[in-house]
This record gives sequence, structure tokens and C-alpha cells, in this order.
Amino acid sequence: MKIFICSAGRRVGLLQSFRDAAKQLKIGVEIIACDLNPDDSAACALADTAVQVPRCDDPGYAGAILEATKHHKADLVVPTIDPDLLPLAQVADEFGKLGALLHVSALSVIEVVRDKQRTSDVLAAAGVPVPRTLDQHAITSNSDQISWPVFAKPSGGSASRGLHVFHKAQDIPETFPEPMIFQDLLQGPEYTVNMFVDQSGTLRTVIPHLRMQTRAGEVEKGVTCRRKDLHDIAEGIARTLPLLRGVACFQVIDDPDLGPRVIEINARFGGGYPLADHAGATFAQWLMQEAQGDPCSAHNNWRDGVKMMRYDSAVYQG
Repeated sequence: MKIFICSAGRRVGLLQSFRDAAKQLKIGVEIIACDLNPDDSAACALADTAVQVPRCDDPGYAGAILEATKHHKADLVVPTIDPDLLPLAQVADEFGKLGALLHVSALSVIEVVRDKQRTSDVLAAAGVPVPRTLDQHAITSNSDQISWPVFAKPSGGSASRGLHVFHKAQDIPETFPEPMIFQDLLQGPEYTVNMFVDQSGTLRTVIPHLRMQTRAGEVEKGVTCRRKDLHDIAEGIARTLPLLRGVACFQVIDDPDLGPRVIEINARFGGGYPLADHAGATFAQWLMQEAQGDPCSAHNNWRDGVKMMRYDSAVYQG
């Protein structure tokens, strides 16, 4: 099977998960990885083939991924960062014509999850617990709608970019480089909840992990934990977004006063996925089964209490 990993960057753990899955399935695998600068990407260096593509916000990005998919005859195409999702979802039918399974949910889902204001509005309307969320016009026109201080972040942001805490309305600038949202400043432990929805739309797996320590927005130390309340929230998200497919994850802060609140959804592999994979939630294997047209063996019998402690390693060339 040929697997094409987009925006590969440092995702060596994800690449290895697919190779381990191929061993379990007793099939051969070829990993094709792409990046803006593949010569500077650890995952591209360890892939079987590396491809250079434009930035994912370039108008030619989706076309470049399609062309590489066709040229290398990829069976499964796996985006890894949020900005990948919208341009690829917009041309999803073209991947099907090439005989490739594109691991992206329906465009209607991506349009919700890539806009944090819409995410909050849609989930709140469905009864999924979220923090109060206001846009800049709403908070500046009536600052009493929310308690202070407030947490601010870009509505279309990712990778912990552009985060701020404002203690009073007068502190908020008149303009920002991009649209912002303003939410309750939550306290308490943070969880990532990984979930797998099969091609029929059935939620098969929910595996939360406590984010014990993070770096650059990605979990560095974490431990899996079974919690029924987080499983119930995942079921609510799956009902609210019925066209969600494959791997997704969402972030939760368990506020001591408000309880668990969903702060964002990522309709892709999360950076902490290798922990879920090691604990027995082998999403990579299940995606490969679906790409082959085989029955998906997804289950919820992962191991509780599995801890991950990441460390830096290196790839050498020359």
C-alpha cells in the first residue's frame, strides 16, 4: 500500500505507526511524504519518497497534492495539519477518481471545525458543553456578556498561535491581524480526546489522554484515561457532525466550576496520536483496512493508564 502523508514535518511517530500497522496487516507499505522544504523535514528524510509542494495556503496546493497522488499512485492520502483540510476537502471527489482514499471529512464538517466561532455555536446549539464564545464586535459592544478575564485566540488559528488573555474590555485592541474569538478563561486539567469514526459514520473508538505537559501546543507528556463523561461528549460531537469520518480529536478543559468544556476540534490526526496508537487504538491500521476495502477492526479496548514521555531525537544526512 502506498500512503501519502501531507505536511509531514516532524511527524516521524505517525510515519512509524503506519509502518507498524503494515506489519500487523502483513502487507508491504511505501510512505510518500511531502513538505514545503522536504530537505529540512525529519519525516520526509525517513519516508521512502519525499515530494516538495507549495505552502498549503497557496492556490496551487491542492492541485500539487492531486498530481503527486496520481504520479505515485497513492492509495491513502493523510493530511496532518489544519490548513491542509479545507483545500483538500474542496477537491475530495478528484481523489476518488484516482482511486485514492482521502482522509478528510466532508467539506461541511471542515468548514465548521476550521472556524472556532462556528464550532462553538454549532456545538452549543446541540447541547455539547463549550465555553461562552463571543466575536470582537459582541464583546466590545457589550462586555458584560462574559466574565473577566477572557481568553482570546484566532478563529481560524492552529498550533497555539496568537493566544492572549485580556483582563478588561479596555485592554482589547481595536484591530487584530485576523478574526478573533473571546471565551471564558477556563482553569483545570486539559485533555485531548482522540476518536475514530468508520466510513459508515459509526463512532468506534474514544480514547482521552491527560495533557500533563505540552510544548508548542503539542503534548509532550500524557497518560490515557477512561472517562465516561468525555466519551459522552465525543458521542455528542459525532451526532452533531454526522459527516465526520476517520480520525479526529478534540481538546477539553475540565474546569472545576463549569465542568468539561470543548475548546476546539481537529478533524485529523492529533500530534499526540502515537500515545493512542501505543495504547492499542491503532487508527493508522484501521484507515489502511478501509483504504484496502477490508472490514475495519476498530474497537474501544485500548489500555488505560499508558503514559507517554517524549524526548528529542535526530535524523542525520550526509
